[in-house]
Amino acid sequence: MVRRLILLRHGQTEYNASKRMQGQLDTKLSDFGIEQAHNAARYLSQRPIRAILSSDLSRAHDTALIVSKLIDVPVITDSRLRETNLGEWQGKSHQEVDAQYPGARARWRHDVTWAPPGGETRLQVAARAREVIDEMMVKFPEWEDKTVLLVAHGGTISALVASLLGMTTNEEFIMFSGLKNTCWGRLTARPRFHPETLGADGQPIVPDARFTEENIHDAQWYLDGWNMGVALGLELDK
Repeated sequence: MVRRLILLRHGQTEYNASKRMQGQLDTKLSDFGIEQAHNAARYLSQRPIRAILSSDLSRAHDTALIVSKLIDVPVITDSRLRETNLGEWQGKSHQEVDAQYPGARARWRHDVTWAPPGGETRLQVAARAREVIDEMMVKFPEWEDKTVLLVAHGGTISALVASLLGMTTNEEFIMFSGLKNTCWGRLTARPRFHPETLGADGQPIVPDARFTEENIHDAQWYLDGWNMGVALGLELDK
């Protein structure tokens, strides 16, 4: 038995359209971003979503509310799902950052232990977002054989997925392409199999088919898809 997780990036904002660094600035969805969110919601409403988790920043929360109203599932808001704190870069365009901090954006994207001035590292983002999922695994048994939708931000989602998949190195973290607005990643969790754990007969112990109190803290996550979405009513994840 499995638990599925869909991680949806918010709709477009004017900052996205003009290539400005948002970080934890509380920007709003553009008209196009609202349209994107409705389009994604219509598709996601066909999934067996049992709970919706969302960043408290407006662009993510408003996207989550659009899905929520369509499927009648309340939104659980958590500030730990906010985008990366980009410190002194927030509000600046890519060009302004590159002019003021030459080479720094490239280093930030390729070194998960490095943070923008006054900001946080991708490892720190992964750790705080991972807490939300680990807590949900324990507190929400209704997740079994169903789907939880998480609505957040591109950087947060990429870092969280890397953590859930057990990735720790720079090379692993940067494997994911940038998540487009209202596109998503999809993961599945199953009880982890430990081939080195043997029973009295000397054979590997097969894990319980369902999550229990004994194995809930040791889930194995699998990546089912990345940068999936809908455009003009057409499914892109086929």
